[in-house]
Amino acid sequence: MNKRQSAILDIINKYEVEKQEELVDYLIQEGYNATQATVSRDIKQLRLVKMPGEKKKYKYTQVRYTTDGISSKFGSLFKESVLSIQTAGNIVVIKTVTGSANSAAAFFDKQEFDSILGSIAGDDCIIAVAKSPEDAIQVARTLKSFF
Repeated sequence: MNKRQSAILDIINKYEVEKQEELVDYLIQEGYNATQATVSRDIKQLRLVKMPGEKKKYKYTQVRYTTDGISSKFGSLFKESVLSIQTAGNIVVIKTVTGSANSAAAFFDKQEFDSILGSIAGDDCIIAVAKSPEDAIQVARTLKSFF
């Protein structure tokens, strides 16, 4: 981790930062040479995700994984934010509380299901494509077991 990335973590712990442009502004105020492109790369490397904020609609936070690869913070968020898990053919549809799909998807993706080809999160829904309808049913069962 470089000094700029360390500064980013300090900033998101101190302020609710909703947009990359805000992060760039904070970094510049602290004397760092930063652009939206460098901040975007840093966000990816630091595994920052957006969660619902208290003052703003969203805020950046860091995903912290335990030694077994599961974030207890995001595991809890997954449990609290998921409203339903259903399948439709080889698709797994996970409905969440508004604004929570991105954070729940961070937990989902970290599970690294071999049978999932890919997933995408919106504001209140995660769509995951499984290799087969049977795989989708198994993934849904596994996810439901977290409750």
